[in-house]
Amino acid sequence: MCLGVTAKVVKIDGQKADVEFDGVTQAISIAMTPQVKIGEYVMIHAGFAISIIDQTQAEETMDLFKEIKKMMEEEQRDA
Repeated sequence: MCLGVTAKVVKIDGQKADVEFDGVTQAISIAMTPQVKIGEYVMIHAGFAISIIDQTQAEETMDLFKEIKKMMEEEQRDA
């Protein structure tokens, strides 16, 4: 199974960028999306930004991931 994660670009240095999701910052490659700008959102897979996505879609996706995380934490707590 492949999983893409949505994150906000917070820093760019050449073909590398720092992105943030849920308080976690990660370094990624933007070689496939060199036109991305700070403040934009990207879909990340295997350490690469594979596409730029609009803010509304990004926020909806991040909210879903947060809800899944919350449900998993509740499930672990109840087990």
